[in-house]
Amino acid sequence: MKTTLHKSNTRGHANHGWLNAYHSFSFAGYFNPERHNFGVLRVLNDDTIAAGMGFGTHPHDNMEIITIPLEGDLAHKDSMGNAATIKSGDIQVMSAGTGIQHSEFNPNHDRQTKLLQIWLFPKTENVTPRYQQITLDVADRHNKLQQVLSPNPDDDGVWIHQDAWFHMGNFDAGATANYPLKKAGNGLYVFVLKGNIEIAGQTLETRDGLGVTDFDTLEIKANQDSEFLLMEVPMK
Repeated sequence: MKTTLHKSNTRGHANHGWLNAYHSFSFAGYFNPERHNFGVLRVLNDDTIAAGMGFGTHPHDNMEIITIPLEGDLAHKDSMGNAATIKSGDIQVMSAGTGIQHSEFNPNHDRQTKLLQIWLFPKTENVTPRYQQITLDVADRHNKLQQVLSPNPDDDGVWIHQDAWFHMGNFDAGATANYPLKKAGNGLYVFVLKGNIEIAGQTLETRDGLGVTDFDTLEIKANQDSEFLLMEVPMK
């Protein structure tokens, strides 16, 4: 087993006033040659958007883009004709494929919005762009792992053009679970939203990240009430 620890205070940081962003991997003005990606996981941004502010229309192509709101709302519009608002408990995915344009903003003028934006390189390039948004039952992750993303449209959660599986957990102190690797050769990137967990011989605190490779099954234990995201992704 091999592990790579990314403590929360070692992430890239940019505060633009309207946007306060922390980058687990190189992004925009933050460049770290040792933290460019974890396998096909290219971007993990931990963003806070000020009330009434947001990202203007901008393009993407050949990237799987996953948005997980943590607090507040996020309004979305894109060149495919989609216009929707996502909130905590939802998950959104765009397969940018041959190219899309979209905008995202906080529609509320009295509170901020917090979200994770995650980019994965796709398994197949130049696919037809697509959009998907679902609401998850957060109760299904209480002291167990809830699948929120997979490669299969018939499985739980959203799906993407990549052999990746995401799970989320809200664990009480002392709760444990085992995570079996879904595909040989994949790795697992763990991101703690809050709390304190033990996994792969490491103790992770709020906003810490850990990449793990060369394993079959991992045990996760919550040392205190904790919320976390598991991202299994191909390493090449």
